[in-house]
Amino acid sequence: MILYQIIITCGVFGLLGHLVLNLLVFRRPQVSSDTSELKVSVLVPARNEEKSIGECLESLSRQNAQLHEILVLDDHSEDGTGEIINQWCQRDPRIKRLEGSVLPEVWTGKAWACHQLSESASGSQLVFTDADTVHHPDSIGAALTTLLQQGADMISLWPYQRTDTLGEKLVVPFVHILLLVFLPHWMPGRWRSLGAANGQFIAFHREAYEKLGGHTAVKSHLVEDVSLARLAKVAGLKVINADGSRLVSCRMYERLADIWEGFSKNLRAGCDGSVIAFLMLQVIQLLFLFLPCIWFVIGLALCAEWLPWVVLQVLGIYLIRLLLVWRVRHSITGAILHPFGQALELAIALNSWLKFSQGEVTWKGRTYSGN
Repeated sequence: MILYQIIITCGVFGLLGHLVLNLLVFRRPQVSSDTSELKVSVLVPARNEEKSIGECLESLSRQNAQLHEILVLDDHSEDGTGEIINQWCQRDPRIKRLEGSVLPEVWTGKAWACHQLSESASGSQLVFTDADTVHHPDSIGAALTTLLQQGADMISLWPYQRTDTLGEKLVVPFVHILLLVFLPHWMPGRWRSLGAANGQFIAFHREAYEKLGGHTAVKSHLVEDVSLARLAKVAGLKVINADGSRLVSCRMYERLADIWEGFSKNLRAGCDGSVIAFLMLQVIQLLFLFLPCIWFVIGLALCAEWLPWVVLQVLGIYLIRLLLVWRVRHSITGAILHPFGQALELAIALNSWLKFSQGEVTWKGRTYSGN
């Protein structure tokens, strides 16, 4: 038992060390708004977003960067989304509303919406952002400045994830945990598995976007943002993932049911069809981020001789969570209640596996076979 606990302790602190390495390269973009030489198209897909689209468009219209156009695609919304977009079109002539075409059979809704937006855009730089984001006035300028200064082809800002309810505080932070604890951003190379991006904010040079084949190349993928980044890696393009927690905010989900559905859609698909990668990811979380909390309770009850090793493991886990509270503004409540959030993530991962196996993945009223 002691040997087992020593191995787990080494694993936990290995994940902590990996997080520190990633945070060293996961930098905040330099705030700058000088995009006067660029022709920037901001592209916003929107489906049933009446609660958030107004605030999103207001924040985009107040950008310090010079924007050529802000195109918003109304993807067959059944609420007041279209009316709100129309109101903003009257306030800001750069904002234009597009009507979404019928979704082709082989496409996912998000990819199809982004494809239509790219076809209508006339800019040399394409900035895709979700309708539930709110932008600091320097968000687009900072992202594009970083893109140019670092000679990159694609940049993704990872926003501050606003979490108001307990369910959000428990589960949503795993967006950053999966990104920064497990994926080696510090490692150079063209391996597909190194690619990552967050569709809440992705900017491309148009030539790079077209070289990848645009969203047509990922038309049936449920996590089209990650898939685009992986294609870019394989193609030898330079992809930057940056800390956008001071520049963009997003409230991904409001209800636990939405969290359950959204993460069920993403977790299995995010492993790019690899059963082994998906299972390994969940097993590592189970062994190193969840079971130590259970062993801690058992060890206290039994006054076990291996308890000091488990105390070290739990300390390492909470150091991981506190680093993310400090760096990307995670909820301290969610960090303190880590075991419950981790248990929920593992349960959702199991549901994701079952949904993909049954071909019943649903999102925003549409059902996909999943890949």
